Amino acid sequence: SVPGTKVELTVSCRNLLDMDTFSKSDPVVVLFMQGSGSSEWKEFGRTEVIDNTLNPDFVRKFVLDYYFEEKQNLRFDPPGSHGAVLGAQDFLGQAFVALGEVIGSQRGRLERPLTGVPGKRCGTILLLAEELSNCRDIVTMQLCANKLDKKDFFGKSDPFLVFYRSNEDGTFTICHKTEVVKNTLNPVWQPFTIPVRALCNGDYDRTVKIDVYDWDRDGSHDFIGEFATSYRELSRAQSQFTVYEVGRGAGAGGRGTPHTGANPPLHPQVLNPRKKCKKKKYVNSGTVTLLSFSVESEFTFVDYIRGG
Repeated sequence: SVPGTKVELTVSCRNLLDMDTFSKSDPVVVLFMQGSGSSEWKEFGRTEVIDNTLNPDFVRKFVLDYYFEEKQNLRFDPPGSHGAVLGAQDFLGQAFVALGEVIGSQRGRLERPLTGVPGKRCGTILLLAEELSNCRDIVTMQLCANKLDKKDFFGKSDPFLVFYRSNEDGTFTICHKTEVVKNTLNPVWQPFTIPVRALCNGDYDRTVKIDVYDWDRDGSHDFIGEFATSYRELSRAQSQFTVYEVGRGAGAGGRGTPHTGANPPLHPQVLNPRKKCKKKKYVNSGTVTLLSFSVESEFTFVDYIRGG
């Protein structure tokens, strides 16, 4: 049968079992699907591995074809130890759900307990389903930062960025992480490419929140600050040097103020309200700059055929 729509599933877990002796687990979630009229489970895909956490929010999504008239059974297994071999020692529990249940739940958000380890609470899995738009544009952008707060006692910070898109209920869904740039307060991150529908699902005015963190080996990354923008604001700056103010705790309602032009302000600020309350002389926590932004369209095989 013909799929009704494409659905993106975002996966998070909370309070997973800790299977590592000297640190926290390194979870990954493996998705298995049961074909129509079949009892066999086949692996569909798996998330990335996140080190040292019992409460992972996975960036890698599962994109599924949703068939309205079929029951599509899903099984989620979060093995420990990087999920290389799914042995008994790695079993952290599992959850069974039908794709239609997730889509039909309130705001497309479903939480299920992980089960299967006798006598132990295995935590929960959180699933968020969103119908994907037909937008096939792909964005490539590059950012840098300047004079970020120093978080490491013996050295400079090891900063990275985390991108979130806003949801209709005011929550945020993670959609990208940059690499970590070691031992610097003035990082330049590598250019990265992301589908527009992953960043804003085709809604150009949807809030995009970007958090700035200092990486720590034990997984307890230090929060430096945040700012909010939108795809539309970013795209307007394609040929201009843009600096956004970054403030800790701006949340969904607060947007960074874009400074656009050939001559950017000399002292664009990264504000941290907590520090501002404690320290009267507090000025900022650094700045983030959009260095480049370009858009391309992803053509499908059908597009090529139609184009002759």
